[in-house]
Amino acid sequence: AGVGVCSVGCLSAANWPSWRGPNQDGTTPETRFATTWSKDRNVRWRTALPEAGNSSPIVWGDRIFITQAVQDGKQRTLMCFDRATGRLLWQQGVAYEEEDPRHKTNPHCAASPVTDGERVVASFASAGIVAYDFSGTQLWRTDLGKQRHGWGQGSSPVIAGDWVVVYHGPGEFSTLWALDKRSGAKKWSVPLKEEHPAERFDGFAGQKDGMIGTFSTPLVVTVAGRQEVILPVVNKLRGYDLGSGRELWSADGMNPLVYSSPTYSGGTLAVFGGFFGSAMAIKPGGSGDVTGQRLFYERRLKKHCIGSPVIRGGHAYTALTDGLGQCVELATGKVVWEERLPANGASAQTWSSPVLVEDRIYIVNQSGDTVVLRAEPKFEVIAVNPVGEPSNSTLALSDGEIFLRTQEALWCLAESKTGEAR
Repeated sequence: AGVGVCSVGCLSAANWPSWRGPNQDGTTPETRFATTWSKDRNVRWRTALPEAGNSSPIVWGDRIFITQAVQDGKQRTLMCFDRATGRLLWQQGVAYEEEDPRHKTNPHCAASPVTDGERVVASFASAGIVAYDFSGTQLWRTDLGKQRHGWGQGSSPVIAGDWVVVYHGPGEFSTLWALDKRSGAKKWSVPLKEEHPAERFDGFAGQKDGMIGTFSTPLVVTVAGRQEVILPVVNKLRGYDLGSGRELWSADGMNPLVYSSPTYSGGTLAVFGGFFGSAMAIKPGGSGDVTGQRLFYERRLKKHCIGSPVIRGGHAYTALTDGLGQCVELATGKVVWEERLPANGASAQTWSSPVLVEDRIYIVNQSGDTVVLRAEPKFEVIAVNPVGEPSNSTLALSDGEIFLRTQEALWCLAESKTGEAR
């Protein structure tokens, strides 16, 4: 699939088909990527974008896709760019005239798109889930109803086999859906009522009815031949059967505000809650209440994280929102190191999720600096790479090229080829 839209020479490249890559774990099988760049060094191209946005790019063959709100969400669009030049090939979308709440720092279309090489699926929240082919023709559009939350949305759709799995939330209509990827037909749904906890143990302590909700992207894993959809929700981590939507297992202890998404590696799930909330490691594949099977559990983190972890060598590495990097031993929850990340720009804070290349971690901060760290139990900074434009997005990596979405532009970053003009 996808050969018809792929230029000669790109078929061997690893695609980056969804947010956080081919396995939704922030890793790539490739090894050769630039570790240093700036706004005028190791830049293949930079293409200006019409408005700010927090979603991340995806890559398939010679195409780059991003979601983009226009006129503050009155138009919700998918943009397709030529990989070689950064030229906009097409921009298609849907109109939505109603008022949709959002946080001032979270523009509409915050969910990243997903592709299987034949179709590209984008979640436009209250405006529906829409699929396009690679030429920009709309294939289907499915209305999942209103998605209302004071902070907007952030959960990205996932393609797993013949299904599109999408969390339509947070808010009062929060639901986990499975759609047919070819037609958009609804296959199953699980309403996820958001219940306020009896006690807040996050940053809303003392506010029994404070803000709640999950912005997490579902994760599909295969365990002992069984495909599970993993989703941290208000107060719980849950696992569902991909084929039917039946709940397989759940574990107590997620905090009432969940920002980050689960990561799976080496048979273990690592889940960091978000707003000064919980963190846990647990093995999927269980049945019923598996709360007692957590490998480690931290009820109230001292730090706040939006990004999702990467895992290497039995350690989870994550970027904390206030500009710290952290290494946690998965078997015990022990914090091996927690260090302030260097920054060139005004804000060292980060909303982005780290990506992992061999033993290197790339983290984008809100100033648009990409900090490159060693993925080791000993803290080591390799480089700090500024482009001078703010960003809340996660990098996409493919065939030696790094794609960065800032609030102003889409960038392609790569080491200069021998003799290549700059």
